[in-house]
Amino acid sequence: MKANIPKGMGGGPQNMNAMIRQAQKMQEDIALLQEDLDAREYDISAGGGVVGVKINGKREILSIDIQPEIVDPDDIETLSDILVAAVNEAIKRVDDTNNAEMANLTGSVGLPGLF
Repeated sequence: MKANIPKGMGGGPQNMNAMIRQAQKMQEDIALLQEDLDAREYDISAGGGVVGVKINGKREILSIDIQPEIVDPDDIETLSDILVAAVNEAIKRVDDTNNAEMANLTGSVGLPGLF
């Protein structure tokens, strides 16, 4: 019995080679984008600007800037809370940007194990 495959489906080795080339191109594009995303730097502030965090695309904290007026030896808890908020917001910004950029590139196609 012969399978009735619509034209353009299957296509033999030529179609498979084209799909492999397309997947390789996407993999190269993803690698280049990831390199770009890793090199980006983000400046995040919290507490009305009294704490600033600089983070890169690899989620590495590059610096933390603390304005003197927020430093109160009798209220370390507030400073700690603002630092946590700033670092968490910085990580969230990197993750959101990376996810959005990758979705733009891949068209939200999920191919587990391929990339």
